[in-house]
Amino acid sequence: MLFQIGGDWVSMLLWMVFLLFMIFFYPRFMVTQIMWKLEKSARSLELMSDKAKKIVIKEVTKKPDKVLKDSIDRFFEFFVISPISLDPFGIVKKFDHIIQNQKERFTYFVKQIAPRADPEKRANLEMGLAGGITLHEIAKIVRHYVELVRKTKSIQIAMILQMQMPLIERLARAMFRGTNALSKGRPIGDGLGPLVVAELAGDKKMQEVEEDILMARIRLDGRDVFILKARGPGGRIGRPGKAVEKVIKNNKIVRIITIDAAAKLEGEKTGSLAEGVGVAMGGPGVERSYIEDIVVKKNIPLDSIIVKMSQEEAIMPMRKTVKDALPKVRESIKRSLERTKRGDKVIIVGVGNTSGVGNSREDVIKVGKWIDSYEKRLKRMMGEKKKKGAEDMDME
Repeated sequence: MLFQIGGDWVSMLLWMVFLLFMIFFYPRFMVTQIMWKLEKSARSLELMSDKAKKIVIKEVTKKPDKVLKDSIDRFFEFFVISPISLDPFGIVKKFDHIIQNQKERFTYFVKQIAPRADPEKRANLEMGLAGGITLHEIAKIVRHYVELVRKTKSIQIAMILQMQMPLIERLARAMFRGTNALSKGRPIGDGLGPLVVAELAGDKKMQEVEEDILMARIRLDGRDVFILKARGPGGRIGRPGKAVEKVIKNNKIVRIITIDAAAKLEGEKTGSLAEGVGVAMGGPGVERSYIEDIVVKKNIPLDSIIVKMSQEEAIMPMRKTVKDALPKVRESIKRSLERTKRGDKVIIVGVGNTSGVGNSREDVIKVGKWIDSYEKRLKRMMGEKKKKGAEDMDME
């Protein structure tokens, strides 16, 4: 009986020691474990950022000197301060002014580091720099929170960051591949809108109607159609809002159709299509505002056609499922034109980044061939990766 009581006291004492250990030391153990994973992720993102920087440098010259490397290092710290919005009146013009300043700064810097590059190559370098800077910023923010957790030992911050890391890493990997594609002038998912307009243009020569925006006038289903897209094949977005505003002021437009890539929900198929109303246009909203302001005054209906893809697919090289959506987009345009009369004037805007996308049907064919080739390479790489994974499992 005494032995049994003593045994109970020993068990209770051990349990109390274990409980105190869990209370005081387990949170620190958890932080240490999480920190190990976060540090690994932070280093991976920083390595990715460095690789993106090397990709941009390699597109400038095969033999970079220290001056070039230092210049790009400095430019990767470039930032934009949003205008004050306490008084919303005039905020669009403020944003427009800042955005134009940003574009001028990028253009000036690229001319400095690549003075002999042609305009299309310079446009690609500008887009590549923009992607690389975004990836660099992601890596810096993650590093900031990792060091904050290291200093404060805060398990709450560590767990929040750990829960967000899968999404952050997913976006960073997409941005890395997007930076590579944009620097090399390859078509990306966001180029769907310009690709549609290039196909509609056929052999028609397009003229610049606004900064980096080309326009052609065609007959489509008996309608007089103004088609607009950013100038390619260099990576550009242009000022579609200003271009639409200019066309409307000089012509009696009865309908505007905007075509763009849009973020899909998980579970939706990439390349699926949806129709709606409004201006299908992302970004800060400046160009979209210009269109909305004038259509309200003129009472012009707005149709929008979107091709769904994930946010990652929009900035990565264009997939075959996105390219194959072109016939469905043409059918949707036809349905939209049916709501107008023969002879009416309509505007069709292909919204998006025109990297790798030229300005004619011949260019569309080239893009299609590149995408088909890229898709085959991607499937082969995925197959090899799966095979390697299976072999690793067998070895285990």
